[in-house]
Amino acid sequence: MSQVTLVRHGQANSGSNDEHGYDKLSDLGWQQTGWLGNYFDSVGERFDRIYSGTLTRHVETAKSMGFPEPVQDPRLNEVAYFDLSAKMHEQMGIKPPENRDEFVNHLPLVFTAWREGQIEDTIETYAEFEGRVDDVLHEIAAGKGRALVSTSGGWIAMSIKVAMGLQLNSMARLALTIMNSSVHQMHPVGAGLTLTQFNAVPHLADPDRQYAQTFI
Repeated sequence: MSQVTLVRHGQANSGSNDEHGYDKLSDLGWQQTGWLGNYFDSVGERFDRIYSGTLTRHVETAKSMGFPEPVQDPRLNEVAYFDLSAKMHEQMGIKPPENRDEFVNHLPLVFTAWREGQIEDTIETYAEFEGRVDDVLHEIAAGKGRALVSTSGGWIAMSIKVAMGLQLNSMARLALTIMNSSVHQMHPVGAGLTLTQFNAVPHLADPDRQYAQTFI
């Protein structure tokens, strides 16, 4: 198996309340990911393979980092959170969050209700999401050379869950902490992948850049 580096996309259009409107980098998102690309270059970080989801923010993140056109795979796409949240509101009366504090409590509720089949008519089931993450993560890890994946926070949290055998509540808490443009690494240990780096933002460590350490 090969080392896999996961990068969460830069800040997206967080003022939107639907999937389409959210799916593009903000000006700060372009800056965050540009800095990350410069950091990789400055420390001699090289990747043999570049992957991304098919979402605009994933492809823009790879571009902003200065990488060639990534191999796009829809299995690397984020869970359709806005759709789940809207259906949860419609079907269960639980309103979508209006700020980060509400989001912290809301996300675990969404994932739990989704897993238990309490949200009807979803774009995909919880099991389908978990399955596609597991499949593509291990396919990429089975390839030759070091791989970089441009994706989203929920996808990264689920990939850690399937690699490390976490419980759902632990996975949801991880998802809440993942910063925009953060770096996560998995290395092969024995027959599986082990998380060796989580939520690193060395490109935002300088005091002049700490304002760019964002979650949404």
